[in-house]
Amino acid sequence: MKPFMDDNFLLTNETAIRLYHDYAEQMPIIDYHCHLEPREIAENKRFSNLTEAWLYGDHYKWRAMRTNGIEEKFVTGGEGATDYDRFLAYARTVPATIGNPLYHWSHLELRRMFGVEEIISEVNAPVIWEKTKAVFDRGLSVRDLIRDNRVTVICTTDDPADTLEYHAAIRDDRSIDTKVLPSFRPDKALNIRAATFLPWIKRLEGVIGSAIGDYDALLAALESRVAFFHETGCRVSDHALDEVPFAKCTRDEAAAIFAKALRGETLGREDEHRYKTFTLLQLGRWYAERDWAMQLHMHARRNNNGRMFAKLGPDTGYDSIGDGQLADALVGLLNGLDAEGKLPRTILYSLNANDNDLLASIIGSFQGDGIPGKIQLGSAWWFNDTRDGMIAQMSSLANLGLLSRFVGMLTDSRSFLSFTRHEYFRRILCNMLGEWVERGEAPNDMAWLGGIVQDISYRNAERYFRFGAI
Repeated sequence: MKPFMDDNFLLTNETAIRLYHDYAEQMPIIDYHCHLEPREIAENKRFSNLTEAWLYGDHYKWRAMRTNGIEEKFVTGGEGATDYDRFLAYARTVPATIGNPLYHWSHLELRRMFGVEEIISEVNAPVIWEKTKAVFDRGLSVRDLIRDNRVTVICTTDDPADTLEYHAAIRDDRSIDTKVLPSFRPDKALNIRAATFLPWIKRLEGVIGSAIGDYDALLAALESRVAFFHETGCRVSDHALDEVPFAKCTRDEAAAIFAKALRGETLGREDEHRYKTFTLLQLGRWYAERDWAMQLHMHARRNNNGRMFAKLGPDTGYDSIGDGQLADALVGLLNGLDAEGKLPRTILYSLNANDNDLLASIIGSFQGDGIPGKIQLGSAWWFNDTRDGMIAQMSSLANLGLLSRFVGMLTDSRSFLSFTRHEYFRRILCNMLGEWVERGEAPNDMAWLGGIVQDISYRNAERYFRFGAI
């Protein structure tokens, strides 16, 4: 019987053990998609205790706590719930998460970040609290966590109307070795039927210093923000396409739809799809011209619980997997850009694991331009961010494309403790390759296999995103 989470955790064969410890373990990290706050990096935030670092904003943990019967005030915070009370509530929940990646992630975070080896439980909670508090009391900062995890690049998630002042401050601070770069996330510019659309237009007007009275003005504003982001180091865009749009639309038609929105008129779904399609294609052209990578996150179903959305807002643990039609619209978008020679390097993620083979086959239709893995099947995301989900995603990519060109893992997290997810992924990758060798399905050539592991762990992303040129 193996000990729990020993040095060879998740490594079930000798080849995997060698691949991980000799090739993967010491590789640095490029976290090319996350939701970390640049302000906290610029100001070098220091957490006061484990709850603040571990539970504030972590909707993965919140969902588990609710499922375990924890009162909401101990989940998201409320009157009469101290940070210690909330920590105890999570410590009481962790034993119930066996089989869920949270069980492994939580222990990895304590071990790697704080040297805490205790099994998480309500019984061990006081010891864990005191051990971690001693680390926080010594002044552990977010930059310490970034440095200790050997993170070379962090790409945050930023709205076109963001000023990027904290990115500028980080860039000018010579004490920070890590590149902290913005990602262009124009969802609010596309979601024309949302209640947030007109207030967002006003916000964008404030940033650019002029009125946006028509569609031409909107496009000019967006292009100016793309240029500004590029100057600040952005090389990646990101889109939450919960429903992928594709409906043919001319510039005049998009302009008419935008004018209706400005007048407060009701828009139909067809209007929304046409406007989104034209605008998204134009954004893709600008990305290609600036040699950016474009990320499309698809098939999330958000804010399912109306009562809790009204109480807590978005990103609080009430989302799920979507199952709408995907192939025709996605191919339409990619083909529309490719036909003009304006298809940027693109990463496709679906929250629905049933789409793995579909996406892995679609990307093969748009490779080329001398770019290895130009179109990527994105890493197992969110609800798929599990051992089984990672294996399924990599298996689809290996079966239908080139696993060796995969740009690897990201955290997609709001927590500075989540960098250990890269270790989790690398162990699973090494074990998968090791199993192929042990079964005689791949040659026992450690230099070759080790090179593939290091490529997927780090080097492919380094080359793909071209951060070295910034």
